[in-house]
Amino acid sequence: MAQQDSTLVYKKRVLETTEVDFLSSYYSQDGNNASVTGGIGTEKLSDLTATIVVSLPLNDDDVLTVDAGISAYTSASSSNGNPFDISGASGNGDDDDDDRRAAPGDVIGSPWVASSGASRSDVWSSINADYSHSSDDRNTIWNADVSFATEYDYSSIGFGGGLTKLFNEKNTTVGMSAKVYLDTWRPIYPTELKAYADENGNLNQGFFNGITILDQNGNASTNWQPLNGFDVINNKGRNSYSISLSFSQILSKNAQFSVFLDVVRQQGWLANPLQRVYFGDVDNYYIGNASSIPNYTSSSNKDVFQLADDIERLPDNRLKIPIGFRLNYYINEVVSLRTYYRYYFDDWGVQSNTASLEIPIKVSDKFTLYPSFRYYDQTQADYFAPYEQNLSTSEFYTSDFDLSQFSANQYGFGISYTDIFSKAHIWKLGLKSIDFRYNNYQRDTGLSANYVGLGFKFIMD
Repeated sequence: MAQQDSTLVYKKRVLETTEVDFLSSYYSQDGNNASVTGGIGTEKLSDLTATIVVSLPLNDDDVLTVDAGISAYTSASSSNGNPFDISGASGNGDDDDDDRRAAPGDVIGSPWVASSGASRSDVWSSINADYSHSSDDRNTIWNADVSFATEYDYSSIGFGGGLTKLFNEKNTTVGMSAKVYLDTWRPIYPTELKAYADENGNLNQGFFNGITILDQNGNASTNWQPLNGFDVINNKGRNSYSISLSFSQILSKNAQFSVFLDVVRQQGWLANPLQRVYFGDVDNYYIGNASSIPNYTSSSNKDVFQLADDIERLPDNRLKIPIGFRLNYYINEVVSLRTYYRYYFDDWGVQSNTASLEIPIKVSDKFTLYPSFRYYDQTQADYFAPYEQNLSTSEFYTSDFDLSQFSANQYGFGISYTDIFSKAHIWKLGLKSIDFRYNNYQRDTGLSANYVGLGFKFIMD
């Protein structure tokens, strides 16, 4: 009997054991260019997020990763979708802000004061599942994912997949992925515009019953009407399609370089129906205290609100292309450099540059510090103009300062603790690492923000 030749090959598992990440963050901001109130007004916002990520090895080659997150925010800006709701009562179980206000004689509002309308706060939730498979030689990895997210006025379904190939003894990596997001608006409109549409322009019915509308001089007037007689949008979909390409190369034992390119196409209703626009070539009308009209754009205005001319209107297509690179350099056992640059452009006229530097400093076997700096600048979109500077004759317009020209600096600091032996335990979970991050963001338009993040990684015994 011939002897059979056999070779035992050891194959390392892609993921040795189940990993669980608990992530949380707190974000706060303030500024004076709220898009909901037409480019002026408070931008105060706070957001608290919690996320859990579970990576489960199904066998030697396959990993299933599921992450679920919830984000609760309170926004002074968004609350002014209905600036006239000072009661906060939901009234007959109706969560729509559009038909709620104080008693007729007491109706006031201000872009600088948060109202108690339903849109003042929201909870965003999401879940994503990703399945990945690695070949026996670990040189080919493919993945597929599906996701779902929802909030007060918006929901999204996404799916995609990718392929990664490693060459040259794993020194070279090439990746390609594609994603599709199918989103649906549940549109919330500025109160006065929705009420106008509901009553077919009758300013003596519904929300407007008993309310005095004022002109620029503070005199009672019935001449206000939104541009072209406002009507609700019919196209409530927004779809996004993206293709991503990446290339990574280990240059030496100390250096690694990578480059990436994304092509993103968006289609559908790409504007936000809650964001007002005020035109410079039409008359202004208000509700509230007439004596405050001359002081309208000052934060000292607490009791008069300008009625919208329209909501923002933007093209129903957008092509976005970012291209960038990373260079990571290992200086010595203590200090490394992580550099990043990205150039972005789209067919709305926005061009931007992003550059960042992070310097991991290993202060001990278990602790690493992460000081960082990020710079960003962009040109304004073709359709942007500040408060009262858009024209009613334009086809598209917005006063969202995220589409304005600006530059921003972000300073950050982080610290991580790592225990490769996972000695600390909670139930059957061994603590592998703790990460803390803080970032301070300053935009030259006046927006400022702070971010604090905390993460715990556990492995299952």
